[in-house]
Parts: sequence; C-alpha cells; structure tokens
Amino acid sequence: MVTICLDPQMYHSRMSVAEEVRHAASLGYEHVELSPRSDFFFWHRYPKADDAAIEEVRAAMKETGTRIHTLVPVFNWASPDEQERAAQVRNWRRLLEIADGLDCRLVNSELSGDPNRPATSEAAFFRSMEELAPHFERYGIALNLEAHPYDFVERNDEAVDIVRGLNLPWVNYLWCAPHAFHLSDGVGDVGRMLRYAGDRLRHVHIADVFNHKGVADGNRYIVNPPGVDARVHQHNELGNGEVPLDELFGTLRELAFDGVATVCVFGWNERADDIHRTMLERIRTELA
Repeated sequence: MVTICLDPQMYHSRMSVAEEVRHAASLGYEHVELSPRSDFFFWHRYPKADDAAIEEVRAAMKETGTRIHTLVPVFNWASPDEQERAAQVRNWRRLLEIADGLDCRLVNSELSGDPNRPATSEAAFFRSMEELAPHFERYGIALNLEAHPYDFVERNDEAVDIVRGLNLPWVNYLWCAPHAFHLSDGVGDVGRMLRYAGDRLRHVHIADVFNHKGVADGNRYIVNPPGVDARVHQHNELGNGEVPLDELFGTLRELAFDGVATVCVFGWNERADDIHRTMLERIRTELA
C-alpha cells in the first residue's frame, strides 16, 4: 500500500514543525516528509534541532497520530573539496541522530556534488557512503536517493545505476516528477524512466512542471545572464505543467508501486491548503 506524505514546505515560514504535523493531520494526511528548514536542518548546514525541539514534535505526533515518515536533508557529501565533504558527513551523523529521536526510519536525499566535476564528485560520494553506512545501519534507517538538477549526476538512468552500484538493500531510488524533464534532458519519457528504476523505485515526489526544453527558441524559462550555469524548474500542482500524468500514474500501477508518494508543491503558499487537499485525493484515487 502506498504511503502518502505531505512536504509542508509552504508552511515553513509561519509554522513550527509541531504545528506543521498538526496542520497536516487537519488536511487528512497521516504522514509528513520534513524538508529543510533553518531551525531543524538546512541545506549544507549543521542541523540545529535539539532534544527539546524533538520532544515537541514527538508530542504533536502522539497527539494527532500523524507522523514524520521521512526527513529530506541536503548535504553536499559529494563535494570535490575534501574539507567540505568531511563537514557534510558530520552534518549527516547529527541528522541521523535527529531521525532516530523522531523514530523516523527513512531519509531521502540528493546526490549533490558538482556536475562540472562528475568523476571527482562520484568518488567523494562513495567515500562518504562508506563512512556513513555503519551509522545508517546502526539506527536501522533506510535511504532513498534522487538525482537533482545540478547534482554530479542529473539523469535518471545514471542515478539508478549509482544506487545499484552501492549494492546496499536499504538504499533505493527516489524519482521526482517535477524534475522529469531534467532527468530525461527534455524528453519526458516518464514510463521508461520508472521502469528502468524497477525494483529500486521506492519513492516518488508528486508535483507538475513545464518542460524547460519544450519550445524551439529556448525561452520557456528566461535566466540572466544568458547561458548562466544554472537549472530551472518548478513544483506546481498537478495539471499546471506538462508531466504526462496518465503515464506517470499508469506506470506506477503497472509496477505495483507500494512505496512512498510525497506531495511536494512549492511556491503557491496562498493556496496551499486547497492544493494539498486536492492532491491527496488525486493520489488516493490513482494509487490506493
């Protein structure tokens, strides 16, 4: 059975984590996927949550029955710079302590690194995994990995191969719908990508996006200065984009997908509640 999570990112600026758990429960969610926020853990920084913060969240989970199912740290553990890589491994160790304190047995994250130095970044990533694997195993925490735009690997098949190369049963693959066109260099062959992941596909992020390569003149998105080394995409509600949703949900049913599906729409804070309710119902209809 699919576990449906809410990423409460659109509430981060006005709610504590405990309040987000309660709010998720009020929207009908039983599970939360906690994304980076400065008072708990943040991009590439040492996590800040202390025992009191963890206990406050534990109380909210006990009160509502809605639990934090997974955390989403982003630490640059594939950095070609050894000093930075070592610092990010330290961040990971503390993050795993926080996950354990929340009785959260799943973490998902990105490959990170530098797409302009892929070989050096890959070596750094595997070095970090060698150091961290005993910590994951000690706590009994599983890991789902995705290729994010501007990681050292940005394409679906290569990322799946990285996961398989780790050869660890508790490390699996996360496929992100709003990254569909980066994962495929604009092709958007969703069904093929999901089938390539196969038995390693344990997590999907659900949101919509427009294809940044979808028009001939390249102006679907405009970035300045022209040619800047950057990646652009959105996390829109379903229907506000070009992800082939029938193909997405149809392939997941074909694969008998029973992992985690996370609603992760960003940037539409004024309509957050309506979007989250509607997407919860859509995912239940498509995958329950």
